[in-house]
Amino acid sequence: MFNIIAQAGKLEDLVEYQTGSIVSKEIIKKETGTVTLFAFDKGQGLSEHIVPFDALVYNFDGKAEIIIDGKKHILITGEVIIMPANKPHALKAIERFKMLLVMVRS
Repeated sequence: MFNIIAQAGKLEDLVEYQTGSIVSKEIIKKETGTVTLFAFDKGQGLSEHIVPFDALVYNFDGKAEIIIDGKKHILITGEVIIMPANKPHALKAIERFKMLLVMVRS
């Protein structure tokens, strides 16, 4: 696990793309929430699902389509979006895409 207190680094260096895959790396895990990095190869995604927590997605590389409660959003490098609790959401990498997911559980 990445120790942000003791080590500085660039997000893009902490998770690598893998052909035809989705790669994830949890960097903080607490009862109150998690911070996870993802790297999606082009065309990869997560099917529609619902979670009981708010989540923030920060795109730090690439381009993705994110659908929240039936509404499509295109997220490009440097943009952020909040996925509200209890709303169906899904995402797909339009091109290779890296994101930081912050899940708030309380």
